[in-house]
Amino acid sequence: MNLIKSHKKLSLSDIKSFESKNNVNLSKSYIKFLLHWNGGNPRPNDVFSIDGYGVSVLNVFNGIGDMYDNLSDLIDIYEYRLPEGFIPIGDDPVGNAIVLGTKRIHYDHIYFRDHENESDLDEPDMSNMYFLAGNIWEFLDSLHEDESDEDEV
Repeated sequence: MNLIKSHKKLSLSDIKSFESKNNVNLSKSYIKFLLHWNGGNPRPNDVFSIDGYGVSVLNVFNGIGDMYDNLSDLIDIYEYRLPEGFIPIGDDPVGNAIVLGTKRIHYDHIYFRDHENESDLDEPDMSNMYFLAGNIWEFLDSLHEDESDEDEV
């Protein structure tokens, strides 16, 4: 896995400040990811499989700090669109979110959120979310290059 355009290196103090300001409790594995990369764009674009949905391409991982895809802004944008206890940590090219569980039974788990099938209920639910991995490192391990172009004639 290689990320380009990763952002300014973070300290543990930066992350703790982010958690406090955004009222979230990040997992140790995700903190380790942020300390290593702090978001960025995968190259080549990596494909991932979604049980019960299909496949998608990872577009970007959000980071902490002054950048376009920063976690604080996206947490605010998704505040009423995600069930409580989830934050958007990335997306695919068509606007579906990759989300991290930050509470209860979903803590540290990575999910795919299909924006085309949002619930009509007042409170967001998990009907448009698909489990991807038990943590960020399992998700990264599941990524692979798109080999479909090689099969086309």
